[in-house]
Amino acid sequence: MKGINTISGWLKIDKPIIISGPCSAETEEQTIATAKQIAATGKVHALRAGIWKPRTRPGQYEGAGDIGLQWLAAAKKETGLPITTEVANAAHVEASLKAGVDILWVGARTTVNPFSVQEVADSLKGVDIPVMVKNPVNPDLELWIGALERLHKAGIKTMAAIHRGFSSFEKGPFRNLPMWDLAIELKTRFPELEIICDPSHISGNRDLIAFVSQKALDLDMAGLMIESHINPDAAWSDAKQQVTPAVLGKILSDLVVRQASTDNKTFKDTLSILREQIDTLDDEIMQKMSARMKISEKIGQYKKDNNVTILQVNRWEEIVKTRVALCKAMGMDEGFTRDLLRLIHHESIQVQTKVMNQVEERV
Repeated sequence: MKGINTISGWLKIDKPIIISGPCSAETEEQTIATAKQIAATGKVHALRAGIWKPRTRPGQYEGAGDIGLQWLAAAKKETGLPITTEVANAAHVEASLKAGVDILWVGARTTVNPFSVQEVADSLKGVDIPVMVKNPVNPDLELWIGALERLHKAGIKTMAAIHRGFSSFEKGPFRNLPMWDLAIELKTRFPELEIICDPSHISGNRDLIAFVSQKALDLDMAGLMIESHINPDAAWSDAKQQVTPAVLGKILSDLVVRQASTDNKTFKDTLSILREQIDTLDDEIMQKMSARMKISEKIGQYKKDNNVTILQVNRWEEIVKTRVALCKAMGMDEGFTRDLLRLIHHESIQVQTKVMNQVEERV
């Protein structure tokens, strides 16, 4: 994807980009009242609201439909804020363009389906409008990139990705696991592509929104999309993850916006020295890993010669117990230690499996 224009450039603002509004446009009064209070914070650059809501089960609020676009247009007229909404098919695109929606976004449930993304892309051929693409529900980076590429090939030049977290069976503090590494990998592969974080959907809980927002900015994300409602507890959808415009203003005021770089010579010199130290340590780690896998290869051969299984559960449990305790004593995070051990163990099994299944040449 070459020649991508940024949403911040289109809006003619400095980062971070702030997009906010209710999860759903429920009534004209609610939409306009929320928009006015959000605009009054002086910190929001675009107004969002869901018009068509893809729900997991029937019977839940599925959005106001086309009439909601009129409410968004009225809110734009009242506040001057550009408006954005989610589209999932060609009919949504057509209705949104007709209503004067400024920015479109493709939702997570649509991103996961290439047929739906292609339908949206085809309906936008020849249209000059910014489009944002949320990550798919499942943690599949290629699927996310594929959706962006389909729209880009259709002629969309002003684009952004929205990081809203990934569904998981794991029960934890977040509604959707952040999996920051996937967003970082996307940014690494497409440095010119802006990534906007959606703390509301990652959190699923308004108490975590400030924390996730700061984390996103610390990772140099281009902006935030935060759901705000005049009466969150009475919201018709996703009530727990919405905040009042007043709370939104407080969250945004408290954010620390850091620079991506600095011209300070002392900082650069010190950072260069520290990075050289990291490079040296990384080289040592890679050498140690290589030596470890060579030992795993010898173990695999020894197990093969003695007809012993690769997986030794007791040994694995012993490794986890001792290494986690050691790393914890050295001030390292237990979760990181366990993840690292799993990766090493997986690779060790792969090495031993290759040895086990190697067919010896007969002379």
